[in-house]
Amino acid sequence: MGTKTYDQYCTIATALDLVGDRWALLVLRELSFGEQRFTDLRSALPGIASNLLTDRLRGLQDDGLVEQVELPAPAARNVYRLTAAGTRIRPVLRAIAQFGVPYLPPAEEGRVRPRMAVYGGAGALFDPVAAIGVDLRVRFLLDGDEHWLEVRDGKLRRADTSLPPDLVFTGSAAALVDLSRGALLEDLDGRLRVDGTAAALELFERCFPAPR
Repeated sequence: MGTKTYDQYCTIATALDLVGDRWALLVLRELSFGEQRFTDLRSALPGIASNLLTDRLRGLQDDGLVEQVELPAPAARNVYRLTAAGTRIRPVLRAIAQFGVPYLPPAEEGRVRPRMAVYGGAGALFDPVAAIGVDLRVRFLLDGDEHWLEVRDGKLRRADTSLPPDLVFTGSAAALVDLSRGALLEDLDGRLRVDGTAAALELFERCFPAPR
């Protein structure tokens, strides 16, 4: 439970009692991308003090949303991850991200994390209704980082990277954010290239519709 409570018999107030503390949703955002070490979280959240991050993780663990596990050898490291209950925050984060897209300032080259551009940008636009019946695997090569999105019959799943992609986006993370904010590919001045069939690109635009 958060450090403060609204003390209201209300579903929204109860949810905010759990995740409404400052930084809590951003910690959950990072863990929604996958397992993270404490140092990974600290690096991804440069404005948070180490003791505050420890406090937020402890609170989220106490509420059953996050757990700490030790990975088997050869990794042999402690990581944090969402519990089954914690994964229920993913569509909430996606909805908040969709709400925030129109308010994002223009992306600056070199100042956008590729992971955020993929999962918090393009991935946040995912429309599960439009994606029903769609199978699509997308690879992103942005600023030297590689990330994937995969759609299987209306659901966004962990990508099987052993299989070839249907589409490959190559370029800058900032350009992908601009695309997610509604820019057209032809207006990105070559900052983002897409390789794949026109049919696959049409499916991508259907499953991840950017505001126009």
